[in-house]
Amino acid sequence: MSRQKSPPKPIDERLPEIRTTLERAAGMLVCLDFDGTLAPIVEDPDAAAPTQPNREAVAALARTAGVTTAVVSGRALADVRERIDGPTVYAGNHGLELARGGSIAVHPVARKRADRIQRVCSVIETVLESVPNCRVENKRLTGTVHVRTVSKSAEPIVRRVTRDIVDRFGGDDLEISSGKRILEIGPNVPWGKGNAVELIAADEPPRTAVVYVGDDVTDESAFRAVEPDGIGIRVGGDEPSSASCRVESPAEVESALSWFASTGAKLIAHPAPTGAARAEPTRPAGR
Repeated sequence: MSRQKSPPKPIDERLPEIRTTLERAAGMLVCLDFDGTLAPIVEDPDAAAPTQPNREAVAALARTAGVTTAVVSGRALADVRERIDGPTVYAGNHGLELARGGSIAVHPVARKRADRIQRVCSVIETVLESVPNCRVENKRLTGTVHVRTVSKSAEPIVRRVTRDIVDRFGGDDLEISSGKRILEIGPNVPWGKGNAVELIAADEPPRTAVVYVGDDVTDESAFRAVEPDGIGIRVGGDEPSSASCRVESPAEVESALSWFASTGAKLIAHPAPTGAARAEPTRPAGR
């Protein structure tokens, strides 16, 4: 059963539960969102890059025995693969594209509706051309309308026009979801990041502990997929979430990943005896 939404606790307060989860595990799968998690949110999406500490932390995790790493992003698969090296698995377009085991799988319905996504993105871009700083990103299988740099007065217009065009040209085949000052346009299929995480986890050995780190509304399905047996970590404030714990920013993500690569991996390899005292030499969020 998935964990009900409630304010996630700071990760330091969840260390005993995290330790218990890892001590019971035979391996670890760490799945990571990109924007707002490994990379700070920036006004220009093309300028997004993981922080150097996060880049190094992901590389360290990828080298750790018993640990599999994956990036699960709303960006197109080719885009996110260029931005971060090291993970074994990549999922793009909210899981509609999945690169694993040397092959790439694309959701069949998303593939069929790609032309419609491109047409809708083109129409929106034309209609909103006069709105300063409004950007429409065509990711082939999905599209994103960015309103982060749009004026407050123009934002309702952008949202209304986008919805009207998707309704007119997409019908029941396309849907809109909201994120952090973005509108996501995608195929109307029951598929998201959580489904991708479940597919990735199915390739892992039994008793693998699954960790998911993300910051946005689209990450909630992944939190639901891993909780309560795994570990969901929300990046940001204490708004209700299906994640059980949180860190405040991408800067704190590095501390958490470093903890999983060192202390966490050792707990899997050498679980502490029941009732034994447990030292806390390193804390994941550096608080």
